[in-house]
Amino acid sequence: MKAVILLLVLLVGYLQYRLWFGDGNLVEVFQLRDEVEAQREENSQLQERNAVLDAEVRDLQQGHDAIEEHAREDLGMVKDGETFYQIVE
Repeated sequence: MKAVILLLVLLVGYLQYRLWFGDGNLVEVFQLRDEVEAQREENSQLQERNAVLDAEVRDLQQGHDAIEEHAREDLGMVKDGETFYQIVE
């Protein structure tokens, strides 16, 4: 009977050692869980950014209004017959 109890105590001790200090221990599991959550958040942000860029690309491919808007804002272009006013503060 004592041998069985000793064997069970040794087995529990071995399993506890593996749980806390072995490969894939609890500390590693919690760290990996945090890393996975951080990666999911980053992926979500990147998906939102990609959706915005995709919408902008589609808008540029389909219409001239978006191209005109970019030319006016980014390049400072004006149409024929328009007068450009620059206000200096």
